[in-house]
Amino acid sequence: MINTPERNDTDCTYKQGTLPQCAPLSAVFIPYQQQDAPKYANTEALTRGTLFPGLDLPFMNVANKNNPYAGTHLGDLMALDFVMKELNLYLDTHKDDAEAFALLQSVIELSRQAHAKYVKLHGPLMLKDLAGCDSYTWLHDPWPWEFSVCEVAD
Repeated sequence: MINTPERNDTDCTYKQGTLPQCAPLSAVFIPYQQQDAPKYANTEALTRGTLFPGLDLPFMNVANKNNPYAGTHLGDLMALDFVMKELNLYLDTHKDDAEAFALLQSVIELSRQAHAKYVKLHGPLMLKDLAGCDSYTWLHDPWPWEFSVCEVAD
């Protein structure tokens, strides 16, 4: 928001962001997110398509309401990887946010653990997961996206 006598940047919420004080009228600006913005839970972030409620601006006001992978091991892994990427993008513009960086580090570790658990229970997700395997199991059915029953995450 542009500072005016009537409006001050401190009046802005996380949904409004900020603009430089002398922003030209004809240029496109992407407002920076405010520090310590609220965050969705992992699964909801994946479903909504953003980790940050302030950036949740559904096209034509139509938003995803459910995620067919929610509650599955694959869904948990997808949500962690999505949050990891969202935090990576956030830190590109907020490199000094130590809390977000600590959160990123913990999500990276959780993702690593979830990936290892998924591979142990369901088989490889990537070719590199075949390292240390006794046989070539890449083509074993079902593929990760071919699930018929929603397995419950432990």
